[in-house]
Amino acid sequence: MTSVRDEEAGRGQAAVPVPVPVQGGRRAGDEPGSGVVTAFGRQLKLLRIRAGLERPEFGKRMGYSADTVASIEQGRRIPQAQFIEKADEVLGAGGVLIALKEEVARAQYPAYFRDAACMEARAVGLRVYAVFAVPGLLQTEDYARAVFQMQRPLLDDEVIEQRLQARLARHSVFERRHAPLMSFVIEEAVLRRPIGGRRVMREALEQILLTGQLRPVEVQVMPTDREDNAALGGPFTLIDMDKRQRIAYAEVQDDSRLYMDATRVHELEARYGILRSQALTPTESSAFIELLMGES
Repeated sequence: MTSVRDEEAGRGQAAVPVPVPVQGGRRAGDEPGSGVVTAFGRQLKLLRIRAGLERPEFGKRMGYSADTVASIEQGRRIPQAQFIEKADEVLGAGGVLIALKEEVARAQYPAYFRDAACMEARAVGLRVYAVFAVPGLLQTEDYARAVFQMQRPLLDDEVIEQRLQARLARHSVFERRHAPLMSFVIEEAVLRRPIGGRRVMREALEQILLTGQLRPVEVQVMPTDREDNAALGGPFTLIDMDKRQRIAYAEVQDDSRLYMDATRVHELEARYGILRSQALTPTESSAFIELLMGES
């Protein structure tokens, strides 16, 4: 998912801000150690003790080290869905742990992106305008890791790996039985910015090219030398939940907004439509990306 601040947000249009306080240079709720992750860890520990299992024995049955189990119980590590399901079975929890699975999954994402991530997973249509970096849904593992490593203040290695896995998990949207129709308009500068190095960027370009060949996906490039650009206000994402509910998402510098007001969403939809007409066609865009790959 891309990021931007909508500079017209103060015009009185209805928006749903997602404010998160900053503490010590880090946003509260962004990392493990609070909220549902801590609650899950405590519940896991209580169930393990009730089952009469020490951490090494429980870890052996789960296929994880005792240190990993300790990290999860202490709320320092967010467990994946497979861990939760198996732990519920091994501990005979009767669904108590599984009941927390959805909320724990939400905790994988930075606080400002959690609502948008849930909507993205259920969307029937996605339209993304990318200005700064390759959209998250199109990122390779190495490209995404490089993006997280560049963030300031620096993220802990454990947080980087958790966010990386969460970002890669979003790619499952392409595997859905009824995958959403997806459109991406990407600024040329994004494709020329070698985040992670030349090799990583070349692999990222190849990923974009291959994903653009999927039936529900269209990728378009906005050349830098275009005189007209309908979206100079910055990047944004349009999320179609169904025919009656359409939402716009925008973020910048770890601050985000979800726009649900029909008038505001319609404005951004119109802007995106014009943007697509100004960009290269999907076929022209594929040829352009292949050209960039030859230069790298």
